[in-house]
Amino acid sequence: MTGPGKSELKRREGMLLEFASAPAAAGHERAVEVLVEKWAARRAGLTLERDSHGNLIVRRRDFKKACRKTAPLFITAHMDHPAFVVLSVSGKEAKLEFRGGVHDQYFKGARVEIFDAGLRRSYPARIVSLDAPAKPFKTVVARLERPAPVGPGCLGRWLFPKSSVKKGLARANGCDDAACVAAALIAYEGISRDKKLGHVALLFTRAEETGFVGAIGAARGGTLPKNARLVCLECSRSFPHDSPIGAGPIVRVGDKMSVFTPGLTNAVSDIAAAYQKSRPDFKFQRKLMPGGTCEASAFSFYGLKATCLCLPLGNYHNMADIEGVLAGGKARVGQEHVAVSDFHGLVDLIRETASRLDAPGRPAPRQGMEKIWKERAFVLGPAVRPRR
Repeated sequence: MTGPGKSELKRREGMLLEFASAPAAAGHERAVEVLVEKWAARRAGLTLERDSHGNLIVRRRDFKKACRKTAPLFITAHMDHPAFVVLSVSGKEAKLEFRGGVHDQYFKGARVEIFDAGLRRSYPARIVSLDAPAKPFKTVVARLERPAPVGPGCLGRWLFPKSSVKKGLARANGCDDAACVAAALIAYEGISRDKKLGHVALLFTRAEETGFVGAIGAARGGTLPKNARLVCLECSRSFPHDSPIGAGPIVRVGDKMSVFTPGLTNAVSDIAAAYQKSRPDFKFQRKLMPGGTCEASAFSFYGLKATCLCLPLGNYHNMADIEGVLAGGKARVGQEHVAVSDFHGLVDLIRETASRLDAPGRPAPRQGMEKIWKERAFVLGPAVRPRR
C-alpha cells in the first residue's frame, strides 16, 4: 500500500497551517468555525449543524439511517486554544482575561496581539501586569503600541511570526487543537465517500480549555446518542523520553484522570498495528499520558465509550522549555509545533479506524484468549481439560 503523493501532502500541510493560525479562545471559536463551514459548503451530501451548546456536527445526510445498523462513531476535536479576551480598554491600556492553562512566569513582559471585533486586523501590545489570583480567570493589563479600535469581547493572543513548515515541523500559534480539526476534515473527505461509513460523523466542540464545557454539554444535552462511540483527537505535550515528536501519532490509553474505554482503545491500537504491517513507513505510539486531561475522560464520565488519538506537541500551550522554567529559568512563549509526519499519520489512522472498526471478520479479544486456553491449558495438569 502506498501513501498520498507530494501534492496531497502539501495540500494537507497548507490546511494544517490555515487552521492552526486561526485566532481562537474558549467561547470565541468563530474563526475556526468559519473554516469548517467553508469546507462543508464545498461538499455535497454533507450537513453541518450546531447543537444547543454551539458545537458543530458534520455528517452525511443518511447518518441516522446508517446508525440503525451500526452504532454511531464520532471523530471529535475542540476548536479553542488558550488565549485572551478583552474586558475593558482605557486609552492604550487593555485589561484582558486569559482563558486556558499557562504558568504565570510566561506572562511577564510578553508581547501579544489584540484583534478588532471582526478579526480583520490585529494590534500589538505588551503585558505590563498580571493578576494571577483573579477569578474566574487570571487577568493581565497590556499596553497597546498606539490607540486601536478594540473593545470588550475582542480576542487577543501571543504575538508570533507567520506560521510555517520548516525541517519537518509545522510551527503555528495554536496547533492544540485546530490541527486536529484539520486532520479530522481531511480524513473525512475519504470516509464520507465510502458507502459503508454513513454512521461516521465529526463533532467539533467549544471551550475545552476552560473545562470541557462544549463536550460536557454534548454528552448531557442529547447531542450524542447513548450508544455513540467517540475517538477524540488531541494535541498532547511531548516528553522526549516517552512520547517523542516524529515517532508517530499516539493511541492514548488514558490521561491523569482516567483510563479510556479499554475495548475501544484496544481496537484502535490493533487497527494501527495492522496498518503498520501494510505500510512500513507508518509509525504510531501507544501511551498512557502522564499529565493533562482530554475530552475522552469527560465523555467516559457520562457513560459513553471513548478513546483518544493525539499528536505529540512541542511548546505545549505556547510554553517553551517548561521544565527549565519551573526550575527557575527564564520564561518565553513560543509557537506550538508538531511533526508533519505525525500529522499525516494521524490523518491516515483516523481513516483506517473509521474503515476497519466495524469491518466483518475483525477478531474479538476474547477469541485470542480462547485460542491460548485451548492450546496451553495442558500445562496446568491432567485434571484441567480445555473445553472444545
